[in-house]
Amino acid sequence: MRIIIAGGGTGGHVIPALAIAQQLKKQFGAEVLFIGTVRGIETRLVPQAGFPLELIQVGALKNVSLMTRAKTMFDLPRAIAASSRMLSEFDPEVVIGVGGYASGPAMVAAIRRRLPTLAFEPNVVPGFANRMIARWVSAAAVHFEETCQYFPHCRVTGVPVRSAFFSIPPKAGGVPTLLVFGGSQGARAINQAMIESLPGLRAKVPGIHIIHQTGQRDYDHVLAAYQQSGISGEVHKFIDDMPGTFGRADLLVCRSGASTVGEITAAGKPAIFVPFPAAADDHQNVNARALERVGAAVVVEESNLGAAYLVDTIAALIGDGAGLRSMSAAAKSLAHPKAVEEIAEMVERLAHAG
Repeated sequence: MRIIIAGGGTGGHVIPALAIAQQLKKQFGAEVLFIGTVRGIETRLVPQAGFPLELIQVGALKNVSLMTRAKTMFDLPRAIAASSRMLSEFDPEVVIGVGGYASGPAMVAAIRRRLPTLAFEPNVVPGFANRMIARWVSAAAVHFEETCQYFPHCRVTGVPVRSAFFSIPPKAGGVPTLLVFGGSQGARAINQAMIESLPGLRAKVPGIHIIHQTGQRDYDHVLAAYQQSGISGEVHKFIDDMPGTFGRADLLVCRSGASTVGEITAAGKPAIFVPFPAAADDHQNVNARALERVGAAVVVEESNLGAAYLVDTIAALIGDGAGLRSMSAAAKSLAHPKAVEEIAEMVERLAHAG
């Protein structure tokens, strides 16, 4: 079986794509080629994972300047043509679009050639690339039931998440522990709000322990604030063992990108989401609200991220054991432990149907 996976840009696109590629290779002995762009994280992660990567030149159309949009429109026909040549050379049985800059041109090329196509969409509202090709794809694998309104042939599979997140045992008692993170690069707004909240948390939740991943740029500043606050805390630039760290936490404060949401539902962890306000199509806010509606999370808009409000919200949640258990169960109800296997089976069926 030969498969092309197109898209990337951020970890939210690339990490699930790699999980799908690895499952296809393991389960069906598939040969997988990635199509990406030079500006995406795929240029580092895909070769590291041992998969070949071809690059096309295309940029963004949404939330960019008129000049950038004009350049992208100029590049688009060439990107579709380049993708079509790659399809001719590799001769895939199925093309998978995971969203991101490279996804659109490659999927358009595949649809034009009448190849079986699968769109993977982890957000409630599909990104621009997946929205543009939604009605023409052979099938779609999504995380949320609401997303199926965009795709004629849709299945709720969930997001591929490392198995370690599914095997985290419930935290039973001990020191009330808060985990704060903003993705691998950190989130300056969350970092600053937490610094301003430390005195209030020390007063309202005197026994609290905080584990805080800051990212590289804010590390020294945040570390100094914790040292001066007298609060019990661990400050890290990066956390390598995130499943293990999830297991130590009673409550999370974080962004709400698709991969983070998938990990939180897998682990069954209560969360305070602070959606990134500049995310394309406001998808982080929509993701967070989907969990809030079922009682798994509380959403705090970045514009409301004042110290007093954050302290009150953390104190109310972390001190309510029954409430945390209820939120945990609600999060778990949205988990999909067999996501990557189900997606691989969809691909295999499309390959045989084609």
